[in-house]
Amino acid sequence: MAITLDQVEVQAGGVLTRVPRGMPVLYGGNRVTTVPDSVADAFAPGDRLIVIQTTGDVLHIPAAEYAAVDAAVQRAREAFAALARVSDEQITDFYERFAARLADEPTWARIAAANEEDVRAARARGRSTTRLVADAKMRVKMIEGLRLWRDQSTRRDRVLETIEHDGWRVEQVVAGLGVIGFVFEGRPNVFADATGVLRSGNTTVMRIGRDALGTARVIAQEALRPALREAGLPLGAVELIESPSHAAGWALFANPGLALAVARGSGQAVAQLGAIARQSGIPVSLHGTGGAWIVADHTADATALDLAVYHSLDSKKCNTLNTLCIVERAAERLVPVALGALQRRGAQLGHGYKLHVAPGAERYVPGELFATRTRVLRAEGEVEEPVAEPLDAGRLGVEWEWEGTPEITLAVVQDVDEAVALFNAQSPHFVASLVSQDEAAHARFFRAIDAPFVGNGFTRWVDGQFALRRPELGLSNWQHGRLFARSGILTGDGVFTIRLRAVQADPNVHV
Repeated sequence: MAITLDQVEVQAGGVLTRVPRGMPVLYGGNRVTTVPDSVADAFAPGDRLIVIQTTGDVLHIPAAEYAAVDAAVQRAREAFAALARVSDEQITDFYERFAARLADEPTWARIAAANEEDVRAARARGRSTTRLVADAKMRVKMIEGLRLWRDQSTRRDRVLETIEHDGWRVEQVVAGLGVIGFVFEGRPNVFADATGVLRSGNTTVMRIGRDALGTARVIAQEALRPALREAGLPLGAVELIESPSHAAGWALFANPGLALAVARGSGQAVAQLGAIARQSGIPVSLHGTGGAWIVADHTADATALDLAVYHSLDSKKCNTLNTLCIVERAAERLVPVALGALQRRGAQLGHGYKLHVAPGAERYVPGELFATRTRVLRAEGEVEEPVAEPLDAGRLGVEWEWEGTPEITLAVVQDVDEAVALFNAQSPHFVASLVSQDEAAHARFFRAIDAPFVGNGFTRWVDGQFALRRPELGLSNWQHGRLFARSGILTGDGVFTIRLRAVQADPNVHV
């Protein structure tokens, strides 16, 4: 279809007011995509389009969504300036007041009621609810996390280094970074965790997925905003974008007012958000595809492997065991151990287990498992599937998004070097563990494996609150490259910049 210039309506200043169907758009430097009919039909004056330069996806942001997000970012920018005049004691008081309100039974009852409605609606849409339920355990972790920030010393204004000169000195001083934008999936606890950026002098704008939006609204109304007011912090220090639209997230990650964009979730949605931020010139921290790997060599202790597998499968998170590699020399001894741990965890969770078997591993798996069908709990409900299924050799990195049925991939490899090569080629470069009694093997594994998180047992230790005693804002894999001077665990006190301050004792110092 040919598009003529008279079909593209443009205001003075080159602002689009109408987009025709099939309009060609340049992306990636030398490729062309076209505007989808649905986008063209919905486009109205004041709306915006974003073209993802890596994929050619054309995203539509209605004017109202853009304006609401931009207003929230502006309020957060104003709050960032105001926060510089707020004492550390006031920030400490905010965390205690926020925690106390979550600990208050009538307040939590209102939050729980909103969460029950969110869970009901999500299940009706066939959505996963494994991370959505605000149960007693999540409540305790939220309160503990806020009190960890209460007790954490601030890095704000801390002098990291002093360089002395004759008559003067230069100090490197920690300072807040600015407005931190968050987009995260249906996990109500992250809403509290993300307030950790205040401890280092930052403010935040958050967009939470539709599944948990009702819960987040009530947390903000009943606990967050009262705590901000009572502690004397600016209300704009924590902004919640109360929109279920994906366009709100797109608008946030394209806003030049952000100092850092953090996306928590999984799959294509997070990759798309990251692409928007990068091409908008905004630094990004992605918490995307996960799935941990465990490698067992010929020296592996059977009990150690059994417990590593069992304790890595208590629930589906990004740090859950996804792919298990056992060296061929120990396969006959260790595969039954691993399958026993998988079966035991499935029985404990009450929904069986699921196994994907890579080529070459079939002969170590009981044949009846390929013929036996079982009920597997998926987001859409229980479905009947084979207990074990063959898996193509090139799909070892597929992350299994299970509900209550633990699900892993099993591969038998020639040696640890082959397992490392497979991890580096196919995994999201996230969590890797080696079960071995050979210390030299552990040293070689740590050097060779391209992952930010490396262990020698269970994989679920990769959690900011569990490992570092700091609530995490996100976990970053190395799928898109290593991080510059930053841990793979992003925490509130890890979001800062460095300023330089010169102090002259001699006014006659000159260059």
